[in-house]
Amino acid sequence: MLQTNTNVSYQAPGHGGLCNVRDVLDRIGDRWSVLVIATLGDGPLRYSELRRRIGTVSQRMLTLTLRNLERDGLVRRTVTPETPPRVDYALTEVGSTLHERLAPLIEWAEENHPHIAASRERFDSALKRSS
Repeated sequence: MLQTNTNVSYQAPGHGGLCNVRDVLDRIGDRWSVLVIATLGDGPLRYSELRRRIGTVSQRMLTLTLRNLERDGLVRRTVTPETPPRVDYALTEVGSTLHERLAPLIEWAEENHPHIAASRERFDSALKRSS
């Protein structure tokens, strides 16, 4: 354990503590993962439907995000042999527990979006006036 100049201790890299979960927090805190997990919370979706519901994500970013979430065991990819092959994505059991914990955060974001948008507009206007 190291001490900082503010007397707040932290775990140095490689010594356990929060450093052990940083890669998990980085994954669920990236730009698209929360939206994918939230969207899959209602049930399995095909790739095209998932992309349509999210809207602004590029095909490349959605593919990378899904691959990373699958690698982390949060999303399951199921291929059904049809012509053309059907590919569905669904949350795993662990992914569902993450969705349960994200739901209140998403509700908060929806409820407070108007306030935050107005605050940003006021801030940006004030910044423009002062420059």
